Amino acid sequence: SVASASDSPIASTGYIDTRKGDTTPIFQRKQVDFRPQKKIAQVVIQNSYLVLLYDNWNAVLRIDLKTGRQDEVAIGKRPDEVIHKIFLDPTGRHVLVAMESQENYYLAKDSQKGRLLQKGKSVSSVLIESVAWNQFRVDEQSTGEILIGTSKGIIIETVIEPQEAKFLSQGEVEKYWKPLYTLDESEAITGLKFELFPYNATDENKYFVMATTRSRLYQFIGFSTSPEPVLQGVFLPYETEPAGFLELPCDPSFSPTGDLVFYYPKGQRTPSKFTWSAGPGVYHGDLDFRQSTVSTGCSLLQYSSRLGGGETSTSLPRVMDNAAVGAVLTDFHLLVAYRDRVEAICTLNEMAVYSENIHPRRHGLLKGFTVDASLNDIFLYSDSFVFRYKVNKETRDVWKIYLDKRDFEKARQFAKGNEAHLDLVLTAEAEDLFRAKKYDRSAKLFAKTQKSFEEATLKFIDLSTQEALKSYLFAKMESLKTQDKTQLTMITTWLMEIYLNQLGTLKEEGEPKKSNFDMIQDEFRGFLESERSRVILEENKHVAYELLSSHGAEDDLVFFARLMKDYERVISHFVEQAEYSEALDILTRQGDASLFYKFSPFLIQHEAEKTVSAWIKQKGALEPCKLIPALVQYGQKGPVDLQRDQGIRYLNYCVENLATQDEAIHNYLLSLYAHIEDEGPVLNFIKRASEGERKPAFDLKYALRLCAENNHSTACVHLYSAMELYEEAVQLALKIGDVGLARINASKPEENVGQDEEGPLKKKLWLMIARHVIETSEKEDVSAARQVLTECSQLKIEDVLPFFPNFVTIDDFKDVICSSLQGYNEDIETLKTEMQAATESGEQIRKDIQETRKKSRNIGAQQKCELCSFPLVTREFYVFPCNHVFHVDCLAAEVSHHLTEKKRKKLEELGFGVRAEAPSSYHPSLKADLDELIASECLYCGEMMILTIDQPFIPEGVYDAEIESWT
Repeated sequence: SVASASDSPIASTGYIDTRKGDTTPIFQRKQVDFRPQKKIAQVVIQNSYLVLLYDNWNAVLRIDLKTGRQDEVAIGKRPDEVIHKIFLDPTGRHVLVAMESQENYYLAKDSQKGRLLQKGKSVSSVLIESVAWNQFRVDEQSTGEILIGTSKGIIIETVIEPQEAKFLSQGEVEKYWKPLYTLDESEAITGLKFELFPYNATDENKYFVMATTRSRLYQFIGFSTSPEPVLQGVFLPYETEPAGFLELPCDPSFSPTGDLVFYYPKGQRTPSKFTWSAGPGVYHGDLDFRQSTVSTGCSLLQYSSRLGGGETSTSLPRVMDNAAVGAVLTDFHLLVAYRDRVEAICTLNEMAVYSENIHPRRHGLLKGFTVDASLNDIFLYSDSFVFRYKVNKETRDVWKIYLDKRDFEKARQFAKGNEAHLDLVLTAEAEDLFRAKKYDRSAKLFAKTQKSFEEATLKFIDLSTQEALKSYLFAKMESLKTQDKTQLTMITTWLMEIYLNQLGTLKEEGEPKKSNFDMIQDEFRGFLESERSRVILEENKHVAYELLSSHGAEDDLVFFARLMKDYERVISHFVEQAEYSEALDILTRQGDASLFYKFSPFLIQHEAEKTVSAWIKQKGALEPCKLIPALVQYGQKGPVDLQRDQGIRYLNYCVENLATQDEAIHNYLLSLYAHIEDEGPVLNFIKRASEGERKPAFDLKYALRLCAENNHSTACVHLYSAMELYEEAVQLALKIGDVGLARINASKPEENVGQDEEGPLKKKLWLMIARHVIETSEKEDVSAARQVLTECSQLKIEDVLPFFPNFVTIDDFKDVICSSLQGYNEDIETLKTEMQAATESGEQIRKDIQETRKKSRNIGAQQKCELCSFPLVTREFYVFPCNHVFHVDCLAAEVSHHLTEKKRKKLEELGFGVRAEAPSSYHPSLKADLDELIASECLYCGEMMILTIDQPFIPEGVYDAEIESWT
């Protein structure tokens, strides 16, 4: 056999080792485990079911190749009858037996007796030479419509239904027997096949029939008819106009079989090839049901004399009786058997790839091939043995044949899976395209080969255009793996250099090449944007920047910086070019806050409003404190203008919208307000910051100093008030003549707050206001002083009288004095009433005490103490209104656990406690102290019981003993 290239993978070095080849023969013969008893005449195998005919015999041998079971069935009515041929359907269920007597029998798979085809005999005795089985409608009960070819050139249609024969009176197994067509010259039909066209709308129920004799090949195409016979419609058109045929006359010394074989690709029900063992040689071709003639690409392998020394040829050898005994097809080979030899010819180039001699004395003379269509297994049989042929990787050299034919597409198809073969195909195709000056396609293919990078690039560098080199570099870049970073970096930078050179050349040529310049620039930028390029360039940004800078490609440099998200470089470029709007646009769209802090001092000097708007768009993403340096530089431009000052605009946004509480922000905003001549803005800011209970976020002392320096007195009053320096606030308010503001601040201190030798602070503040009002009023206006007295309840007429002149007419104070005296009188009456109520209450209490002392309760002799359960009357005891009774010492001992340390010590001093024994007697003066300590409330009903609800019933110290006592 012909050796193939290695299947080994490409080494990491990029070189391919092709020294090793697959030396396994494509075709290997293996003998089937079966020894016939007589000489074999014919063998047919379908669906792993073998039917064998011995020479000059009237019986058939059946063997199940799966199980090995075999049996022999005699055919015919007389022992001397001889079987001519046997035919087996593709399922292995139905056998037709043709007798030399022209009687024909049917043998079912499970039957031990052949059935005579009676209808065929009654119509005319025929010798069956070939059978076309139905591939689509055959089953266990029926063969479906089949065609029979006879020795007289007649084509007959029949259906055999063995299960129906038992119900028919005549016992016939044929449903019908209908001759359809007779060939010219009435030659024996040695091969017969029919196929249903693959289904489509126009070819529904369309059939193709091929019939062969030893010298002619016929084709019939037509549509089926109903009722039966189904295939009669295929032949009707040829009744008036006889079918055309291909004639291959044979030498009288030849005895061809005339067999017709269809080849079915694995897994398909439609044949793709055919072969006909004709007189001059083996005629073969393709079957394409899309073509009108179906058979296409046909050729003839002629028989010729043998060539010596095992030499191969494009033709077949003349052997013994000068003709082949059988031929079968595979995907790419034609296997031909002679009496003592088997050869395989590649159908692509008609070269012999396999040859094997079969010694007649050892294995017998070869008789022919049979193919198991269900498995595509090939069997060869001689008159003594049956062999199975195994096909080994018959496509191994197909790529090479197509490569020799320059059919690169099919060569690539069959070289897939073997990198060495595929590399040879791609290299050859690339070289072919290069010679044809199709440089772009050649470059893309070279990139897929293992040809060295240097050798490939040198092919394209010297060309007049660099497009092919670019194509190669692009394709090579795509073929490399991610880990090949060195090569990827080199190719990427080389491509950048090529693009930049092209752009530089076009730029120098000026306006006529503007469209080309734009096209190349778009292509270059698309390359930079590609994912693979971007990954490489992100790791080598400095190299890319140097390349772009060296070529003066500023626009592309900015584009690349944007692509790399190197916004600092982009903004710096625009700032240097005084393109502040573009710089702000980039700054606004990027998300790095540090760039705002870096570039804002420059941008605010030229585009203040836009810069502040950019800050505001960022909302809470920026830290306002870090923008203060930019605002300070901006503030040095000149006097502050409230309407145009962008610093106030941004800081006010931070305070109002972002609710920032940073002291530096508030201080700086207040300083900007303070430097405005109009006091209104700073005053409003201070008022808003001090609303409600909120503490101002700015430094009050710093704010006070700023306002004082800028003569904002009213603002200072509010700041004094925020600092709770009400006296200073009132003094300043009175100083600037704002009595209303002074009154507001005088009302803020609480009553009796700030008490000193002059009285409460609030009274002191109001006295200051009263004095100011009296001293500044014209003609000692008493009404103003009276208004002050009304607003402050702590002031009396006697407090303000010293502030009036000595000669003020008392009539002016008559109403005020009367009102004051009336108030004093009411206070005296109120005190009298309260004293009388207290006296009455004391008297009632004394009566209740006397009544309580007279109360008594009857105690029975059997009454027991609630704590110790001993008789109560044995010693002193307490009786509570709730009827609980306790011994004095028992109650003292229990209550002592709940007393404070001080009260516990006092109880022990009285002679009671946990460890003390109760005294036999004690002074009556001490009884009140004892009652107060232990008998102020009942132990079980008072507050003491509620306070001890979370304590366990059994104390921790006695828990174990208590448990043990229960056991």
